[in-house]
Amino acid sequence: MIKEIRRIEVVDEAMAEVLRRKTPAERLAIGFGLWRSARKLLRGQLASLHPEWDAEQLDREVVRRLSHGAV
Repeated sequence: MIKEIRRIEVVDEAMAEVLRRKTPAERLAIGFGLWRSARKLLRGQLASLHPEWDAEQLDREVVRRLSHGAV
């Protein structure tokens, strides 16, 4: 039997204070930046694993994965 390990990530209090001082627009910009980075890293990894895929195939797979299959 494999025991499932659950881990909850907790924001460090110092980082939480930094984020609290940001405006909503600044926090949103940080979130969008993280999203763009994740998308770029995932696309690069997929391109490395599937050099035979064209740009459209790569984009479709990135969207599928980031939407958890909803698209």
